Amino acid sequence: MTERATGRGKHTDDEGETSGAVREGASPGKAKKKVKPSSGFDKKTIALVYDFDGTLSPRPMQEYSFLPQLGIDPKEFWAECGRIARAQGADPLITYMHLMYKKAKEKGLRIDRADLVKQGADVELFPGVAEWFDAIAEYIKIRAESHGVQLRHYLVSSGLTEIIEGTSIRKHFHNVFASEYWFDPYELPYPKRVITDTGKTQYLFRINKGIEDLGESINAHMAEDLRPIPFRNMIYFGDGETDVPSMALMRKSGGHAIAVHPEEKGKGFETCVELFRAGRVDFYAAADYRRGSDLFKRTCLLLDRILADIRVQEEVWEVGKGVG
Repeated sequence: MTERATGRGKHTDDEGETSGAVREGASPGKAKKKVKPSSGFDKKTIALVYDFDGTLSPRPMQEYSFLPQLGIDPKEFWAECGRIARAQGADPLITYMHLMYKKAKEKGLRIDRADLVKQGADVELFPGVAEWFDAIAEYIKIRAESHGVQLRHYLVSSGLTEIIEGTSIRKHFHNVFASEYWFDPYELPYPKRVITDTGKTQYLFRINKGIEDLGESINAHMAEDLRPIPFRNMIYFGDGETDVPSMALMRKSGGHAIAVHPEEKGKGFETCVELFRAGRVDFYAAADYRRGSDLFKRTCLLLDRILADIRVQEEVWEVGKGVG
C-alpha cells in the first residue's frame, strides 16, 4: 500500500469510490468478455483480498532493502515524497516511484527488475503469515458443507509488483495487482501501473466479475447472477485509512472487511477502532496470523458465515430448479 506516500486520513465519498473504480479499468479497444450462464450453482469461490504494507508486512516494502542500500532514512524519504507531491500537485504514488529511482541515480546505482525481485526476500512478514494460507484452506475444507468450495487469495497493493514477486508468499496468491515499472524503453524505469487508494476498488470489481486480464474493460454491465465471485464471498484485509475505499465497497456490496494493527496499541490500533465504530469493518485485530489468534478466530467466524450462505444459496438454487 505504501501508505506513507498517499497522505493518510483522506476519506472519499462511497459513491465516488465505486464509480471511480469502474472508470479506471477502461480499455475500449478490447472486445467485451462473454459470460455464459452456469448449468449449476457455481458461486462457491471464496476470495480473501489483502493489502500488503502494514497488513501482511510491518513496514513499507521499500524500507527493507531499497532505501537502506542507498543510505536513505525512510522517514526523510516519505516526508520528501509528501513535500514534492504537494508542491507539484502530483500524485503521491507516482511521486514515490519517481523519487526512488532519482535517488538511485544520484548514488550512481542502477537497479533493474531482477534487483527489485531479489529484494523481496528481505521483506519481513507479520507472525504466522507464512502458515496462514494453508491453515485457512484446511479450515474451509473441514467446515464446508457444499461440495466444490474453492479458496483464492488476492493481493491488491500500491507497493511494487517486482518486490512482491520476490517474497516467499507470492506463490499463494491467485493474482497480484500492484504498482509496476516499465524498464527497457527508458533510461530510468517509468511507472507502468500505479494503484491508488480508490483505484484499488477497480481490482475488487475485477475479482467479482472474473475479469482479471487488465487489458479487458470492466465497464460493461454484468448481471449479479453472472459474476463468478459475489462480494458476499469476499473478505478484505487492510490496516488503515488508505484502505477505506476498499473496505467501504466491500461492506456496501455485502462483503466483509477486517482491519489489522501492530501488537502495540498506538496510532494503528486507534485507527482500527475508528474504522470499526464507523462501520467500515466487521472486525479488527492485531496482525497476528497464527492459529488461535484473534485475527484467525475472527476470520474463521466470517468464513463460517460465508460457507453457510453458500449452502443456503445452493439449496435455493436446487429448489428453484424444481419450480422452473
